[in-house]
Amino acid sequence: MSILKDILYKVAIEAVKGSTDIAVNKMDFDSRKIESNDVFVAIRGSISDGHDFIEKAIQLGAVAIVCDTFPENIAKGITYVQVKDTNSALAFMAANYFGNPSQNLKLVGITGTNGKTTIASLLYQLFKKAGFKVGLLSTVKILVDEIEYKATHTTPDSITINHYLKEMVENGVEYCFMEVSSHGIHQKRTEALHFVGGIFTNLSHDHLDYHPTFAEYRDVKKLFFDHLPKTAFALTNIDDKNGTVMLQNTAAKKLTYALKSYADYKAQILENQLSGLLLKINGNEVWVKLIGTFNAYNLLAIYGTAIELGMESLEVLRLLSDLESVSGRFQYIVSASNITAIVDYAHTPDALENVLKTINDIRTKNEQLITVVGCGGNRDKTKRPIMAGIASDLSDKAIFTSDNPRNEDPEVIITEMEQGVAPQNYKKVLTITDRKQAIKTACQLAQPNDIILIAGKGHETYQEINGIRHDFDDMKIVKEILDQLHK
Repeated sequence: MSILKDILYKVAIEAVKGSTDIAVNKMDFDSRKIESNDVFVAIRGSISDGHDFIEKAIQLGAVAIVCDTFPENIAKGITYVQVKDTNSALAFMAANYFGNPSQNLKLVGITGTNGKTTIASLLYQLFKKAGFKVGLLSTVKILVDEIEYKATHTTPDSITINHYLKEMVENGVEYCFMEVSSHGIHQKRTEALHFVGGIFTNLSHDHLDYHPTFAEYRDVKKLFFDHLPKTAFALTNIDDKNGTVMLQNTAAKKLTYALKSYADYKAQILENQLSGLLLKINGNEVWVKLIGTFNAYNLLAIYGTAIELGMESLEVLRLLSDLESVSGRFQYIVSASNITAIVDYAHTPDALENVLKTINDIRTKNEQLITVVGCGGNRDKTKRPIMAGIASDLSDKAIFTSDNPRNEDPEVIITEMEQGVAPQNYKKVLTITDRKQAIKTACQLAQPNDIILIAGKGHETYQEINGIRHDFDDMKIVKEILDQLHK
């Protein structure tokens, strides 16, 4: 049990009805999970408003309500706390409830449109190889050192974050690497956390279903750096035009990384092959198993972060050369008949263009590049024609298919994608709504030495259709089909 006034520490309180000197069991923002002696925090969401469920929470046993507006009916014996912002209140309450665990480990946040998962996952891998106990909060999974949990959001809610951070502290974890999404920043999920560092990867077209403008999307990302303490470091990709924006108001130590510009951490690509990259980082050469310019940026951010966290340069380079690619990020197999199949999470225009340009830089052009791509339902519609245009322009053949249609008609999504195809590319495009059939067709069209890119889902092992998640693993499916077709 905790005392309510203790977990309200640092919360911007407007008014109180009742006593805060009461014992409470736990807190939640989901009224369905409320039990006896709990605190219910009423959050205004995009779909429902927690203030509409205050009475239900009390019926289930809530003894305290945290809200931004007092309800009309004030129940006897219940404490009501009116706050300025319930999202912010939840962040501080969760941190206080779990003993502010972020203060007892070195927490680094990674934000940007692309590269968050790769950087966070590879930092976890690098620090594990260096002999440390490490935590990871990512889109792919949550790791408390070697204990793995399933991830449901890029940045979980404040209660979930602090729950896992506390578990990390209890398990002796020293470092934690965390993806920080624009949704998470906007909804104040990270507001009460203590970060020792922040990384900015890049900014491109994404989440405009949630953020009304690109400028707001950029400014929300910037808020993360605005809140970093002066004891932290802020490491930004200076080659991205928004890189300097992130550093404008931060109190943290300002650091940069780049391939093209003068920067604190600078790299040059000496070789780029399907087997890996030869990089020159701050004057030292290193061979790594990852490929592509986008991974050169990721590895540079990892190098800079490891140095800022106190590791020796040569040790970091040695560890970089031993890193393995992240699940669903440029994962590839080569079939018995020498067809290369690449699975990548690229689900934004910028990410798709990066992957396709990387493949085109490496290949000889004597082979076909066949791209299978779709766009998710109930998400930013404006990127659909852009992604289709990129796929058809940079591939020899493009197959438009279903991604996670969610509650939309996949054929309507594909029709919207087709609007972005230039007239000279019409003959390159096939549309096959069934994703498995689309992958099978790509495999049937492929000849020895050809390359198949399956983009959009990466590490995901499901396809979401009308609210139901069906088993679907791009890598597993393409491997099975290639094995069957080319025995």
